[in-house]
Amino acid sequence: MKINDALKLETFLDKCKKAHLKITPQRIFIYKIVAQSRQHPDTTEVYETVRKEFPNISFDTVHRTLLTFSDCNLINTVEGFGNTKRFDPNMNNHHHLHCEKCGKIIDFTHEAYDRLHAPVGLTCNFKVTKKRVIICGICKDCQRNIKKT
Repeated sequence: MKINDALKLETFLDKCKKAHLKITPQRIFIYKIVAQSRQHPDTTEVYETVRKEFPNISFDTVHRTLLTFSDCNLINTVEGFGNTKRFDPNMNNHHHLHCEKCGKIIDFTHEAYDRLHAPVGLTCNFKVTKKRVIICGICKDCQRNIKKT
């Protein structure tokens, strides 16, 4: 385990204790899968990996665990495109590029986007807690595949 991974795990354990979440081997394993991923996995991807280590775990348990982690600010739920929720371990302020062909999500930072403000008319009745810009398009890999056909 790398130092960064150890720090993430320590932070995870601390946040679980503060949220009064029972720390189980399954929860630790599910968290590690998401924390080590750069692909913003969905529940099915996490479940397939977890099932190799814990064959008796149910899909519903994995899904509820991911939603609990999101509710406790251990991970983020990524904006939905299609029917599946995807999860993001990056809790720092960042934005996403979303490929409309393959579904890939790429993190990026941009200070000007960080400084965007919601229109005043909205903020009178709505408290903004997070801001994230999503840019949709076609990634380089998909562009290459389009050119080949």
